[in-house]
Parts: sequence; C-alpha cells; structure tokens
Amino acid sequence: MLDARGAAVPGATLTLISTSGQQLGRALSRPDGYYELTAPASGSYVLIASAEGRRPDASTVTLGDRPVSWDVTMAAMAGVAGTVTGAGDGAPVPDAHVSALDLRGEVLTSGTTDLDGRYGLEELPEGEFTVAVSALGFHPTAMPVRVSGAGMTGLDVVLRPGIRLRGVVHVLDGTPVDDARVTLADSHGNVVDTVTTGPDGTYSFGNLDEGSYTVVASGYAPVTTRVSVGGDDLDSVDLELGHEEAVPVGGFAGHNGRSGPGASAFGR
Repeated sequence: MLDARGAAVPGATLTLISTSGQQLGRALSRPDGYYELTAPASGSYVLIASAEGRRPDASTVTLGDRPVSWDVTMAAMAGVAGTVTGAGDGAPVPDAHVSALDLRGEVLTSGTTDLDGRYGLEELPEGEFTVAVSALGFHPTAMPVRVSGAGMTGLDVVLRPGIRLRGVVHVLDGTPVDDARVTLADSHGNVVDTVTTGPDGTYSFGNLDEGSYTVVASGYAPVTTRVSVGGDDLDSVDLELGHEEAVPVGGFAGHNGRSGPGASAFGR
C-alpha cells in the first residue's frame, strides 16, 4: 500500500471479493505497507482498499497458479476551507457558492458559505484545483489552490462588489413602457448586456465595474407587410411586434496479477 508520493500506508484494510460480491479474504497492511491475501482458486477477483483519510480504491485482480505482487496506490483525502469576504469593508459574504474544479474543468465538489462567510470543501484528493466563488451582488472570482496530504488547506477569498444600475423607461407623460429593450454599452461601444423592462417599466444591470457606460432604450423594430386592396374591406391585416432573438455570445478562453488454489496475492 502506497500513497501518491510512494510512501507506505500502514493500517489500510484490503478486502478480496468475488465478481458476484462474496467476501473471500480480508487483511490489514503492515507498517511497511505490505499485505497478503489468499484466493481459493484461479480467476478474476475484486480487491478493495480503504483507509482513514484516503480515497477508497477498487481494482480487478486476475490470479493464476503463482503469487503475484499487486501494489495499490491510495490518494489522500483532503479539502479546502476558508472565509469569503467582501472587498473594502471585509464583511463576510453568506450564501456564496463555492466550487472546486480539477484541471479538466470538472466540478468535484461544491458548497455554500454560512452566515459568517465560512466554507469547507471536503473529500478532495491530492493535486491542483481551481476554487470558483460567486455571490449575488459581487463579481465572481476563481483562484488556484494545491491540496497536499490529509487535512484542510486554507484559502480565503475576497470578492469585489458589483455596481448595480437601475432605472425606468417611460413616455413623456410618465407612463411606464412595458417590454422596452434596454442595452448597456461600455465606453468602447461594446455591448455589456441587454434586458427588457417589466410591466412597471423598470430595468436593472448588475455586477458592473466602475467606468462610463451608454444606456440605449428602444421599442419594437418596424414591421411591414404587403397588402392588395380591392373592392371589399379587409379586416384581418394583423401586425405582430416583437424583439429580434438575442444573438448568443461566445469568445475565447485566455487564459495486476495471478494465483491458484492456495496461492496468494500480495503487495504494498
């Protein structure tokens, strides 16, 4: 029994079971990491290893008429813990969503902060991860972290508050305009976001950085239809107004053995 660094793992429990799930043998690894299990006959078996503070391991072992050395590597179970606070006042941020992703971008575990802004992500193996944090009213952030050995690795996160822009679209007499399209552009003319107003004419943009913006409000685009008028009245020339479908936004991210009757499988 070895860990990810090649050191012995003593006291690990190793269980040999048949492919039908019947337990055939059980042993503990010695201080030097070695263990030995005996199989009743040649064939394929499942070897399960478990140890406190480490990720369980299961592997298929094919045994023949001679003892086979079968080493098992067990990754340490660890985690990341810390506090999420807001920049400036340093106040804790409750209900922030915290996730740990591996180098392939797969989410391994996630959780939320408590009222004091504390979080804990457990059951992570050794390795490098990205911790992503998001909360309402704050800019999301992602930070690299390396988890090594058992126990919790500390990682405190500071979130930048996002500025919110709100308003109402109305006509000259003050009547609010429902379903108006409001577009926000930055100082370079790039569209930041587009929303439509509610029944009360209100709109809102959130998580903005400091800077200059342009707010553009518009109604529906003109709609035309061709009509031929003859001697009779036309009563069903209906026109439908609506907004064009939003264009999806995309971009680039810059950033193993044998044993027979009475034979044994052993390893470390």
